[in-house]
Amino acid sequence: MPRPGPRQILGRQGEDLAASALEAAGLEIVARNVRTRLGEVDLVARDGRATVFVEVKTRRGDRYGTGADAITWRKQERMRRLAAAYLGPALQSTAVRFDVVDVALRPGAEPAIRHIRGAF
Repeated sequence: MPRPGPRQILGRQGEDLAASALEAAGLEIVARNVRTRLGEVDLVARDGRATVFVEVKTRRGDRYGTGADAITWRKQERMRRLAAAYLGPALQSTAVRFDVVDVALRPGAEPAIRHIRGAF
């Protein structure tokens, strides 16, 4: 198995911070890095009776905008298809929400974590 590169390490760090922040906010993480033929969901959580699909975007700076700025309509549509594939027939009877966690890691500063509930 190949060693993770800098982007994978940054992504993993952001996902770890996001998962901790979500748990502190009362959500239960039920799955991480769920892979399907359509792509990957970073985190799947439960918030009460809702299943929450979470996209985590981690940035070292804001030169190219925030992580949340990177959630295009294509990414939103892919997330909807991933949720349908993950839930299967249960989709019809399950409350679903799509959240984004934007993690900013800047040298010499505490990580800035912004949780956007119902982002799309």
